[in-house]
Amino acid sequence: MHELSLATDVINLVTEEARKNGLSGIQEVLIEVGDLSGVEADAFQWALELLTKETILGKAEIRLNRSPGTGICKSCEREFEMRNRLDSCPGCGSFPSEIRGGQEFRVISMVGE
Repeated sequence: MHELSLATDVINLVTEEARKNGLSGIQEVLIEVGDLSGVEADAFQWALELLTKETILGKAEIRLNRSPGTGICKSCEREFEMRNRLDSCPGCGSFPSEIRGGQEFRVISMVGE
């Protein structure tokens, strides 16, 4: 379960940014998690809730913004949504030649005081 270590990394990142900016508390954090990122969003959310209790993020609202995967079909040049890496083109059944979205995993913003 690498979501626990990812949650630790996010907490450390946000804590360091808060320290650099002289913030005493964090009110909100927005994190983007792509469907093709390899991160199980529910497990990650659970890990964050477990680990933030005694940190600067203890009272923060942590929101996850899910982003769908997007593939480009080489055969018919169609762009289509992907829920997992093995999804094929709904137009012709080919596998995508390029994945253009859904691999993101990043802290988008944080609001502090």
